[in-house]
Amino acid sequence: MNSLHAGIGMTSARTRGRMIERLRTQGIQDEVVLAAMSSVPRHVFIDEALSSRAYDDVSLPIGHGQTISQPYIVARMTEILRNSKQLGRVLEVGTGCGYQAAVLSHVAKEVYSVERIQPLYLRAKKQLFDLKLRNVNVRYADGTSGLSDGAPFDGIIMACAAPALSDALKEQLAVGGRMVLPIGTQEQYLYLFERTEAGFRETRLDAVKFVPLLSGKT
Repeated sequence: MNSLHAGIGMTSARTRGRMIERLRTQGIQDEVVLAAMSSVPRHVFIDEALSSRAYDDVSLPIGHGQTISQPYIVARMTEILRNSKQLGRVLEVGTGCGYQAAVLSHVAKEVYSVERIQPLYLRAKKQLFDLKLRNVNVRYADGTSGLSDGAPFDGIIMACAAPALSDALKEQLAVGGRMVLPIGTQEQYLYLFERTEAGFRETRLDAVKFVPLLSGKT
């Protein structure tokens, strides 16, 4: 067990409990999502110097110009994606530190997650392995075109803001599936796309602030 796992107070039921109660007051109602948020040790996904803020409702830097999203956003996006139903295969674009993938692993049968920044990919892959989350498959790849060899997906979630929804991602979403992602440049909003037999239904949700979607591997 490393020092982050053993961080003083960070793994206490009280610390996690406060986060869960805050999520409830912020409107998160899905008990499966709340249980997943309670199960995943957020502090192991961030630098030890920031571990005292691990369960605060803030985004935190994880290096390479990237951040770990605030707990509310992770819970909100997961709740929208799940829609009170068991998820089968899910794609995450932008693994980052692996925290969102870890939460998804508790609410989906299979999770595929794509990361373009190699050091983040390697760190996330190791962390998810150490947590014994064997239903998460992390790929080092450019996620702008999704992951065609894993499609179709019941759910797609994106942890970075695209200027528009790509046709590639739309094609990889199964009929009956849901996709949650931030869209925009100067102003960003969370969007829900639902694929039906007739096409796509689009719903604009909350104003958000995410790092931009970039192409190419680094």
